[in-house]
Amino acid sequence: MSKLQELDTYLAEKIGDALIGSTITNGDLAIEIHRDQLLNVLGFLRDDVQCRFSTLVDICGVDYPGRSSRFEVIYHFLSMYCNHRIRLRVMVDEDEVVPSAVSVYPAADWYEREAFDMFGIVFSGHPDLRRLLTDYGFTGHPLRKDFPLSGHVECRYDEQQKRVVYEPVSLPQEFRTFDDISPWEGANYVAEEKAKGEAKNG
Repeated sequence: MSKLQELDTYLAEKIGDALIGSTITNGDLAIEIHRDQLLNVLGFLRDDVQCRFSTLVDICGVDYPGRSSRFEVIYHFLSMYCNHRIRLRVMVDEDEVVPSAVSVYPAADWYEREAFDMFGIVFSGHPDLRRLLTDYGFTGHPLRKDFPLSGHVECRYDEQQKRVVYEPVSLPQEFRTFDDISPWEGANYVAEEKAKGEAKNG
């Protein structure tokens, strides 16, 4: 049995009530847990001698607009003591909140602010849940799949007012489409089509 399989079995024994499911794919162990058990599970992963996931690598969000629980919040951990990595996820809907992990992993601070800013996922108990990447007064959450590609407003410096002004978005041209073919591939394609045309006509 591999180390990941042993860890998977061990976690099923120790946090079985909080566990929804687990998978091992491409050398990665991923577990899904109940949202209300998040802080208990995080504390266990950090402190248990067979886990010792001391490093929070990342927190990110994923948006699935068609699902009842629209968002996934995904945590990536590293145990430098046991040479393990684990991915943990919880499901949350738009009107639900996720317990903040800052009390267990202080490094979660900015990751949670980023998920709040980009997706609108709210973390209860966060010490300072403000926008991180967007401007003050920004409307909406850019990584939601229902957010317009052009945004809601654009800003520019107005020489007459001597300040930055916000205006409705104006698109002087339509979005361009690209075929992602390099010039050489395009040349080959044109040559092949030309040869086909000549063969058909000849």
